[in-house]
Amino acid sequence: MRMVGIIPAAALALTAASALAQAPAPAAAARPAASPTAPLTAMIAQPCAQPRGPGNDWPALCKYQQADKQVSGPPRAVFMGDSITEYWLPASPGLFASGVLDRGIAGQTSPQMLARFYQDVIRLRPRVVHIMAGTNDLFGNTGPTSPEEYANAITAMVDLAQANGIAVVLGSVLPVSSVSWRPGYRPAAQVIAINGWLRELAKQRGLVFADYHAAMTDTEGGMKPGLSGDNVHPTAAGYAVMEPIARAALADAEKQVAARKAQAMGRR
Repeated sequence: MRMVGIIPAAALALTAASALAQAPAPAAAARPAASPTAPLTAMIAQPCAQPRGPGNDWPALCKYQQADKQVSGPPRAVFMGDSITEYWLPASPGLFASGVLDRGIAGQTSPQMLARFYQDVIRLRPRVVHIMAGTNDLFGNTGPTSPEEYANAITAMVDLAQANGIAVVLGSVLPVSSVSWRPGYRPAAQVIAINGWLRELAKQRGLVFADYHAAMTDTEGGMKPGLSGDNVHPTAAGYAVMEPIARAALADAEKQVAARKAQAMGRR
């Protein structure tokens, strides 16, 4: 997807020199007394033990940091995404069993996911990662963006995964034709364009594309009746449509992993 008045330099120099000659040296600013319990450096062993929020933890690294440390062995798969992924776990607990981890965070955009991708995916060494992002990029949750910036974030996550031997499933952006909090915005055509790019990226890079959109869209590019209560997030019925698509995609990705291993063994 491809996606000022000017002062003459001489006058400025003279003015600056005059000011420097006349102005006394500024007094050192008084420093506030440090709290006896506050760390002297921000780089500490347990940063998530300190008060953190969107202002000083933009990627929400603290959300899963402790849970990641408790993962005892390489999981089968990690699902990286936004609220659609985060809410998938309580809706379909059977999908997130047998080594499949949910690492979705509500409201996140693709650059936020990229910022925590190493911690929440790479370091866990899963066989497969399922990436689904884009809805919040369209809504501008972290500010204005562009198709190129979105593509950069998705491609970077794919690069990281493949460089570490992790098979990738790209999940399509779900259908959305309108939302109550953005009157007049009709994102259906943009969603279709993003999904076309994701499908092409999967083809070029040997990834698995999980097409939830095709199974859930109506004639206007929104969710079919009953699959969403707010035109964005799936209902239980919506997740029931998604689950077999996800399972099939994971199975296909695991076949890729097995084939690579067999090929590597054949070279020995």
